[in-house]
Parts: sequence; structure tokens; C-alpha cells
Amino acid sequence: MFLLGTLVNGGLIIIGSLLGKLLNRIPEGMKVTVMYAISLTVMALGLQMGLKSDNFLIVILSMVIGTVIGELMQLEEKLNDLGGWLEKKLGSPGKGSISEGFVTATLIFVIGAMAIIGALDSGIRGDHAVLYTKGIIDGFTALILTTTLGIGVIFSAVPVLLYEGIIAAFATQINLFVPHALMNQFITEMTSVGGIMIFAIGLNLTGKIKIKVANFLPGILVTAVIVTAMYYYHQFF
Repeated sequence: MFLLGTLVNGGLIIIGSLLGKLLNRIPEGMKVTVMYAISLTVMALGLQMGLKSDNFLIVILSMVIGTVIGELMQLEEKLNDLGGWLEKKLGSPGKGSISEGFVTATLIFVIGAMAIIGALDSGIRGDHAVLYTKGIIDGFTALILTTTLGIGVIFSAVPVLLYEGIIAAFATQINLFVPHALMNQFITEMTSVGGIMIFAIGLNLTGKIKIKVANFLPGILVTAVIVTAMYYYHQFF
């Protein structure tokens, strides 16, 4: 079942969020310190991923062009509006906002190489190990985030299920039309672009700065376009 890894990942986010809601009496000082620990870890992961590129010019172009597209589309505002709509429908949980929890958790859980590589493994090879590992990490992170940002974190399971599920479904047919070398190159550059976004998320989690990370997201698609264009250029010229 090619969606098994995706379902486990989403389920662990839900479980972690519910546990976080039950454990909401964790001392405030401990939560602040733990959040700093998570933010530093997220930044370290982003930095590690960001240095994976074989051609940093691709990363620069992808980030700049993608950010322009994201700003024009106002993706950050749209994600916040979606979270705000959920908040109006469900009411405020009394601590944190559904919008903040939903947006922050969605960006943490969706962006990154593990989501794409794991979903591709699930679809192409039926191997769910990467998504199982990601699910454990996401579940623990969801627990901590929920104690600080509120129950809105639980709704991030929905975009995770959709995002990873679509990639896994697509991956079942990917070998028919995407060359293996092209896919490897894309994953390498996407890892670097995603790493920069994850580093920015880590900065946001400190609460000291606010970067509109969602507006960076088109950079992933721009990476795919640039890598594909360069691959076929080298093939024919």
C-alpha cells in the first residue's frame, strides 16, 4: 500500500498533538526552553540541508524567483487566512492561536527532503522507512508545539497527508517519464532550497523574528524547472 507511510506520518502528528493538549500544564519556563531547543535543532537541520547543493546558483535563482512569485501570490497571507477560518469555525482554544499553530506546524512538517524522498520511496519502491522516521520526529515536535502554540497544530496533518499522498501516488508512475539522473539532481537541489526554508522556520520559532517562509515555497517548483532545463540542455548541447 503506497500510502501507508503517509498515513502513519499524519497519524503520529495527530497523536502528538492530542498528547500535547493533555500535557498543557508543562511549566512555562520549560516550554520556552524546549522551544528554543527545537528552534536550534531545526536551524541546524536546515543548515545541514542547505549545504547539499552541487550548484548554488540554482539555489539562489530558485529562492529569489520563488520568493517573488510567493509574494505576488501572497501565500503566507492565504495560509494565515485558512488558519483564521478554522479558528472562527472552531473557536479559540484559549492558548495560542489555531492560525499560528496550523501555519507553523504545516511549514515544519511539509517542507524538507524527508517528505519528498519518503513519499517517493513509498510510491516507487514501497519502502516506508523514511516516512516512519519522519512521523516519529513530527509526532514529538507536534507534542511540544501544541503545548506552546495550541491545538491548531493538529490540523497540519491534513496538508501533510495531501502533500505526501500526492507525491507517493505520482511516484508510482514517475519512472515512466522522469529519468533517474534528473530525479537525483532535483532531490539534491531541492534539499538545499528546502534547507534554507527550514533554517528560516527555526529563526521564526525563536520568536525573535518573523520571516514569511510560506512565500518561499514556489522556490521548490522553480528548482524543478531550472534543474529540468539544465538537464535537457546538457543532453542536447
